[in-house]
Amino acid sequence: MNDYARIEKALAFLEASLDDRPDLDAIAAKIGLSPFHFQRLFTRWVGVSPKKFQEYLGLDRAKACLAQAGSVLDAALEAGLSGPGRLHDMFVSHEAVTPGEFKRGGDGLDVAWGWADSPFGPALVMTSPRGICGLAFAVGEGEAAKAEAFADMRRRFPHARLREDAAAVRALAARIFDARAPKGQLKLLLHGSPFQVQVWRALLAIPPGALVAYDDIAAKIGKPTASRAVGSAVGANPISFLVPCHRVIRKSGAISHYHWGRPRKLAMIGWEAAHAEGAMAPPV
Repeated sequence: MNDYARIEKALAFLEASLDDRPDLDAIAAKIGLSPFHFQRLFTRWVGVSPKKFQEYLGLDRAKACLAQAGSVLDAALEAGLSGPGRLHDMFVSHEAVTPGEFKRGGDGLDVAWGWADSPFGPALVMTSPRGICGLAFAVGEGEAAKAEAFADMRRRFPHARLREDAAAVRALAARIFDARAPKGQLKLLLHGSPFQVQVWRALLAIPPGALVAYDDIAAKIGKPTASRAVGSAVGANPISFLVPCHRVIRKSGAISHYHWGRPRKLAMIGWEAAHAEGAMAPPV
C-alpha cells in the first residue's frame, strides 16, 4: 500500500466517524501504523494534523461557510458571468473553444498527457497548446486504476490526437499543485456543453477555502430550479481541482460525492482550508 492509499483509507475513516472524533491512536491503528509514523505521514500529505483536519471537516465549519456563500459568490461574480446571449463570446475569449468544437469531440486538438505526483495521489494531466484540458486522479492503486482514469478522460476527447509527454506534465503539475503559485497564470481549455461551461465558470469564482451548495450555484447562474442539473455538470468537470468542484457540498453541510473518490474531496477541502488559514508550513 502506497502512502496516498494509506491517507485515503484514513480520510475515509475520519469521514465515517466525524461525530465520534476518534483520537490519533484509533486512526493510526485503523491503517496499521504507529501513532508517531501516522502523524508524520498525515501531516506531510494533508498539511495539518489529524486533529486539526477533523476541525476543518466539521459540520459547524461547513455550515458557517455555506452561510457566507451568497455574499462570497455575489462579490466574485459581480464582474461577471456573461448572459446566455454572450455564450459564444465567452467560449472564444475565455475558454478558447466554441460550441461547434465541443460537438466535434476534440477533432483537431493535440493533447499531451502524463502522470505526476500531487498532494492527492497520482494525477493525470492533459494539456493542449490552448490550455490545460484535463486533470484527473486514479481511484485505487496500480496500473489498472490509472488505466481506468485515462479511459474516463479519453472518452471526453474521443477525436483528439493524444501523445504522452511525462516531462512536460511533471513541470506543469509542479505549478498546479504549488499552493503559493497564482493559478491565474494557468490557461484552461474548458471542453463541455454550454450549460456545463456556465456552471464551471461559476465554480472558478469560489475562493480557496470557501464552500458553497449546489443551490447557490444554480441561483447565481440564473437557474434556481436547476440544482440537479448543476450537480450533473459539477460531476462532469474535466479539470478537477483547478475548476474547484470539490468546493461544492450539500445544503445540509454534508460532503457530497466526488467523481475521483470522496476521501480525495475531503483531502482537498482540508488542504485548502489549511492554506486559507495559514496553517500549512511551506513545503520542504
